[in-house]
Amino acid sequence: MSSVNVIKTDRAPAAIGPYSQAIALNGMVYTSGVIPAVPETMEIPEGVEAQAVQALTNLKGLLEASGSGTDVVVKTTVFIKNMDDFGAINAIYERFFNGSFLPARSCVEVARLPKDVLLEIEAIGLVKEKG
Repeated sequence: MSSVNVIKTDRAPAAIGPYSQAIALNGMVYTSGVIPAVPETMEIPEGVEAQAVQALTNLKGLLEASGSGTDVVVKTTVFIKNMDDFGAINAIYERFFNGSFLPARSCVEVARLPKDVLLEIEAIGLVKEKG
């Protein structure tokens, strides 16, 4: 088996259960779901736009700490509490994922998320080559 790197960073909320923030394996990074908690305080911003910004900022930090980045993400899954928030979340999402390389994406409405946040996002990305 190839080398597995367990990713742990303070640039995203710490795991609140028995899981890793992300795993890097065979040139790929697989993140756990990232919620919009401020990593230093675990406070949750008010409102869907602020939560989208925080969740995507956390995801970007986690990807970068994993040797990846938003420019090489191949797939995201966005879990939202209310599909009526899709447009607002999508507008924020577009700030983080833009250009000619856009990831495949699923967006699913769910009944409840950890800490009663309004969205959670996970990603699969490529590890960038060093040099």
